[in-house]
Amino acid sequence: MSKNSINRRDFISSAAVMGAAGTLGAGAMLTSCGGPKESPLVPLRPQSEWKIPKLYEGGVLPDKADDGRELKVGLIGCGGQGTGMLSNLLRAANGIKVVALGDTFQDRIDRCREGLRRAPFNVEVPDNMCFTGFDNHIPVLQAGIDIVIIVTPPAFRPPQIKAAVDAGKHIFMEKPLCVDPVSARTLLSLGRQADAQGLCIVTGTQRNHQRRYIESYKQVQSGMIGDIVGGEVYWNSGQLWFNTKQPQWTDMEWMIRDWVNWCWLSGDHIVEQHVHNIDVFHWFSHLKPLRATGFGSRQRRPTGDQFDNFSIDFTYEGGVHLHSMCRQINGCTNRNFERIQGTKGVWFGGDGGNVQRIEDFNGNILWQYDLEKEEAEFEQRSPYVLEMVNWVNHIRRGVHINQTEETTISTLAAIMGRQSAYTGRDVTWDEIMASDMNLVPDVLEFKNMDWRTLYPVPVPGSVNQPPRPQQQQQPRPATPPAS
Repeated sequence: MSKNSINRRDFISSAAVMGAAGTLGAGAMLTSCGGPKESPLVPLRPQSEWKIPKLYEGGVLPDKADDGRELKVGLIGCGGQGTGMLSNLLRAANGIKVVALGDTFQDRIDRCREGLRRAPFNVEVPDNMCFTGFDNHIPVLQAGIDIVIIVTPPAFRPPQIKAAVDAGKHIFMEKPLCVDPVSARTLLSLGRQADAQGLCIVTGTQRNHQRRYIESYKQVQSGMIGDIVGGEVYWNSGQLWFNTKQPQWTDMEWMIRDWVNWCWLSGDHIVEQHVHNIDVFHWFSHLKPLRATGFGSRQRRPTGDQFDNFSIDFTYEGGVHLHSMCRQINGCTNRNFERIQGTKGVWFGGDGGNVQRIEDFNGNILWQYDLEKEEAEFEQRSPYVLEMVNWVNHIRRGVHINQTEETTISTLAAIMGRQSAYTGRDVTWDEIMASDMNLVPDVLEFKNMDWRTLYPVPVPGSVNQPPRPQQQQQPRPATPPAS
């Protein structure tokens, strides 16, 4: 990969941004407490290189997707998140037919079906189109579907994505896309294969489809904060859900049902959750991460082998630094925001993205997104629905979109930060790209195991990476579990 460019595929370079609402011209005026003064804005890059949705027409994302040909959808991963994503698709577009459901566990399929039966969906998926077990994604992909939603634990996504690309399906896949560098390289290759096949792939980085973030991006690219010189991204929240082991569960079943707390399944929360904030910085800056220097620890997590806090200093091209912080501990101050520092001002996306503004160095507001106007003009404001609107519109209009590469790069940067905290060492981009780390066990089966030995909590300074489970040397099946 070039050292001078992040080399993210320009899947959403937009020639359609001309005339989009809120774009500042070169003669815009900046104001400060000293009164207005002329400061011509210098765009950071040509509008043809801006990474906003191609279908962002007239300055707005539509509330609902275009009507058009019926799209038959399959869902792989019927937990709460997967069921929610399918519900968002049904809200986003007419003419969607739910054909098949797949999950490792029958109880999750049962809950998903029950939700689909209720208003406003009133959808019934027949028994013979519901598939369980480790290979459930195969019959889903063979069920005559056009599009597929993949919302399984991150460890299982790469082979399921490969099967979907090989089957020629348009894909919505949740972030992060993987948990280790070996899988990341596979995904980069799959992204190129999907391009060649003309498949439309959207990932769950919903901020890329959220009106307020798109407008903020336009202001930053127009030059309002000047050249980007640094930033901060935080996701400090309370403890997430967990499941204690039940007597009837094998250790493998317990881990899958408790997946968000195990590194080999989720990638740890810097990868599984905080990747959203890291991706925003990549999107706005167009910069490549070069090095991660960080630390973290485990204080109060009740299950799994993960840390519950990370603090990472990312070094980017040109000496730009990003401070990344995330925490999942109850009883602490919660903060979820992105802040980008420029030579002329600061962009701030705070309160989980609800507050979007640009300030000068004296704290004067130069620009602020009009949230009340959005609420008055648009019925649909959920970014989770809007990303589905954008996906369906690309499919129905025959316009290519593929977020695989850029989301893989953000995922890999988060993995780089995780490994720095786990080991206590600096980790470079070149090292993580060349790493042979593969966290997924070679053999996936419901069995008990000595998980305390196989999955110890990393101790910085004493390990180079989380130990990989020692398995008998058997070929890995091509059918990982979904959940």
